[in-house]
This record gives sequence, structure tokens and C-alpha cells, in this order.
Amino acid sequence: MLSSLWTPRIQRVLRAAALALAGLICAGTGTSSRASDHLDTPSVTTNPQADIGDLYAWTSYTGRQLNLVLTVVGHSFSDRLEYTFHIDSGARFGHTTVTTLIECRFPSRDQTECSVGAADSAAGDASRPEGLYGKHHRFRVFAGTRDDPFFNNVKGTRAAYQVAATALQGGVKADAAGCPGFDPATSTAIFDQWRHTSGGAASNFLADWTSSAIVISVDLPLVTAGGPVVAVWATTSIGTRQIDRAARPLTGNALLGTLASEEVSNQLKEAYNAATPGTSAQFVQEIEQGLALYDAFDGKCGNQLLAQSGPPSPGRYGALAEMLADDRLWVNTESTLCLQLFAVELTALAGQSERVIDCGGRTPLYNAANVYRSLLVDGTTTSVDDGVDRDEGAHSQTEFPFLAAPVAADAQ
Repeated sequence: MLSSLWTPRIQRVLRAAALALAGLICAGTGTSSRASDHLDTPSVTTNPQADIGDLYAWTSYTGRQLNLVLTVVGHSFSDRLEYTFHIDSGARFGHTTVTTLIECRFPSRDQTECSVGAADSAAGDASRPEGLYGKHHRFRVFAGTRDDPFFNNVKGTRAAYQVAATALQGGVKADAAGCPGFDPATSTAIFDQWRHTSGGAASNFLADWTSSAIVISVDLPLVTAGGPVVAVWATTSIGTRQIDRAARPLTGNALLGTLASEEVSNQLKEAYNAATPGTSAQFVQEIEQGLALYDAFDGKCGNQLLAQSGPPSPGRYGALAEMLADDRLWVNTESTLCLQLFAVELTALAGQSERVIDCGGRTPLYNAANVYRSLLVDGTTTSVDDGVDRDEGAHSQTEFPFLAAPVAADAQ
């Protein structure tokens, strides 16, 4: 029964995804369409000062600080909003016991107020590149416009989805886990479209995208009370109302509502934005359905990261769905070598012990889109190539404030 119902649902969602991406591309350079969170709900995208674009977290090369970056779609911060980094710490992946909040407010355009729990606080103009130190010099903050380093071939992704949609319209069937059986020609066409833009060389749709950025470099003892492994997520809120949240790239827009109508998708994402990692089990089943679709793109069902072995069953994608629903960036703060998105997760869950020396998290230099999608397609970190391997800006993971200055024409 599942197989007979799944294919029509996937057909509908891929057509909807293609239309959504078409609207995104036609929007040109509008800021709300250029965040990596670009398929968020209307209530968030209509409030760009509350709309989180990306979150980055990694250990400093000195091994003394945790570096954090939160980008926001708007070109300014709101005096009504609170911008919060949540840092959960513990002894190992999946188990955190202490939470530290870094909270920032902006009473006026040139006034930043940030605090790290009760340990340190800073107030003043944080817009200069050198930033503003806390009263006790336990952290530093920058707040201003920066070039967001997330890069992504959006048009190629749209074209790849369209290849899959066409195949499904032709009657491709799904297995008992919901994974469509694409033939080799279809898979080849999907990957070919993914690494091109309109049939030519791939281009970064997010090139020179200016965002507002809150950049924090905080002493590790302030955020590792529970242990050296930290899990980071971020929120925007007004009072007790949480408006948006983000952690890993793509989770919210790639896997929620993938197999649903636009109305249902928006409802799911609204609920997701208001949730916390502790209340995110409600999204596991929905994420499983999106994972089944990604698993099909290479024509080999069941080789996705953490996919259940054996005959196909509805529980095949449960382990990965649970990890992604939790949606926090995991950082091993005992390591100063930061090379790989998902390094902490791959060490703990996939037995890739060689990655134990990697801090994981996400630096401004990671090719996040390709790594994320590769893990969803076949469990590797290199199989999906959207043809874009770097951002146009000169970003850094060692020199504060890490993100490149915005292109002048896009910073207004």
C-alpha cells in the first residue's frame, strides 16, 4: 500500500519544489530569496530581520575559543528582537547536560548588547571589524553587514529535481521504504543537471549575498561546563515567541514538507521554527519521507548514511531522520582541526574513527551543500557535486570577524 501511495506524493512535491525554485530564481537579487534558508515560511521571510540565513560554529586555531557566526537576511537588526546562540555541552555526541546562552539585542542602530550567561557582557558599537570585547575580556562580538559564505547552485538543483519529477511522472515505482527506483539514465541526468547552470558552467546563485552577521569568539570554559563536545543552534525571538531557528544547513527547507502541499509544508516549517531540539521528534516521520527521495537520486536505494540494512521497510531512514530532526551543529572543542561538516556525527554514528581529530561544526570555508546532499544520497561526502566549490568572498576561519566585507553595491 505504501508503494502505491508514495509515487504520486513525490510527483506532487517535486513539481511544487520546481515551481518554488523557479520563483526563487526569478526573484533575482531580493534578499529574502537569497538566504540558505530560502524556502522558509512566509511569516519569516516577510520579516527579514528575524530570518536566519546560516549558522557557523567551530573551534579556534588556538584551541581557546569557540567561534560562532549567525547571519540574518535583513541588512540591519531589529530593536524588538533577541538573537540567541544556544550552546549545549556534554561529554560526548548526543548527550549534553549544560546549556549556555549568548544573547544579543540591538537597542539602536549603533548599539549592541550581548551577554554570555552571567559570566561576561558587552555593550557599545560592535560594527567595526575588530569588534567589541566583553567587560571581562571573555568574549568578543562583531555585529554588522557581511558577505554570507554559503554557496549553492540553486538553478542546477532545480533542474536536477525536474529530471526526477519527469521520471516519476513516467511511472517510476517506489520500494517499501518509499525510495523511487530511478534507472541509470535518470540518475546520470540528475547528477549532470546538478553540476551545471542552464546547461553551462555552474554558477553560485548566492554570489555576493550581503547579510547582517553576529560574530562571536568566546572563551571555551564559558561554554563547555558540561563537557568538551558542544551542540549549537540559534534562534530569533520576540519576548517568549520564538520566530526562527537554525543549525545545520538545508535541514529545514530540504527535508520538511518535501512530500506535502505548500500549505502543509508551511505549517510544518512554522512548527519547526517554533520548536527546540528537545521537541523535534514530531518531525522525524516527515523527514524520513524526504530522505527516501534523496536516497533514490543515485539509483541505489538503501545506501544513504545510517540507512537500515536488509529488506526495504518504512523504518529504513529512522536513524538519520532522528539525528537531523535534533538539528544542532556538533563541535568537538578538543580539536583545532576543522575540516568536515558532520565530522562529529560521522565519528560517533558511522564508525569513521579517522575523523575523531576533526572539530566538525561548520566553518565559513566548508562546502556545506555538497557534503550534506552527498550524505543523503549515498552516505559519502563527495558524491554530489553542484559545480560550485567556493564562495566568491575571501572568508577566513582564523581572522576575526571571519566573513568577508560585503560587496558595496549589495550592502545598501
